[in-house]
Amino acid sequence: MRATVSPEVVTVTENHETIETAGTYEVIVVGGGAAGLSAALVLGRARRRTLVVDAGEPRNAPSAHMQGYLSRDGMSPAEFLAVGRAEIARYGVRLVRDRAVDAVRDPDGGFGVVLAGGRTVHARQLVVATGLKDELPPVAGVAERFGRDVLHCPYCHGWEVRDRAFGVLATTPMSVHQALMVSQWSKDVTLFLHTVDRSELSGDDVRRLTAAGVAVVPGEVAGLVVDDDRLTGVRLVDGTVHAREVLFLAPRAVPRDGLLRRLGAELRDTPFGAYPVIDERGLTSVPGLWAAGNASGFAEQVVNAASRGYRAGAAINGELLFADLDAAVRV
Repeated sequence: MRATVSPEVVTVTENHETIETAGTYEVIVVGGGAAGLSAALVLGRARRRTLVVDAGEPRNAPSAHMQGYLSRDGMSPAEFLAVGRAEIARYGVRLVRDRAVDAVRDPDGGFGVVLAGGRTVHARQLVVATGLKDELPPVAGVAERFGRDVLHCPYCHGWEVRDRAFGVLATTPMSVHQALMVSQWSKDVTLFLHTVDRSELSGDDVRRLTAAGVAVVPGEVAGLVVDDDRLTGVRLVDGTVHAREVLFLAPRAVPRDGLLRRLGAELRDTPFGAYPVIDERGLTSVPGLWAAGNASGFAEQVVNAASRGYRAGAAINGELLFADLDAAVRV
């Protein structure tokens, strides 16, 4: 089986022919990452007419590999998504390469999703799995090396860079927590206070940093030192350079929540942005509107996002089934 790609539709069929999308579905999934594809896989296997709308902007695209996903440890994100797209297509799920730019409630209680390409598609239930965008600190060299030797998650990358000289770029007092966490993977850790004043560190912060052997360097970071396409140091604004091989930081998470907001989903504020209020299955405060993956929370790794998508897909199938049965009884 292989994916067939046209300007509008990405799909896989037994005879490798492209299937054009129709206008109405039982479920539309916006977002073709781990959460969206997982929900679509469950729905396709449940014989639900399902459309995935994918803008092709996965959060983990800068990474060469993903880790910690049992049986998929070390697989590249691009390969993971390609396999997922092939799997959903085997069950008749259709995937369109487009961006959902708006969503409205239809008169019958379903949803109309407006695509950037000009079409509007409709469904009884809507899954928002649009994820989030990582906004990096404006430090010279950080964006170019993000996902390589500038990293954010020790669980994702710690093993691969273990025992190297780590730096941690502090942008909030919470960066102390990150410095303490990464000390599990290296005993050579330096916390660069950058935009954090030393006075902002609590007594517990200082004691724990000392116990973990984390060095603390005040002063703003000007940029990275790169030699032969590898990180070799961190340069402060005063010109001093500290030899480092890896830099951890905490990007600012920007949820892609436009559709949720337009449809009136209740949001809750967190230290990492505003996310929808959902039940244990992923249902938002709007009937028929679901959120999964990083659209539902900041800390969803790939394996967690896939689990969230699976749970939402199964719950949606049940919702549709019993709604139809109840409607038949009323008739």
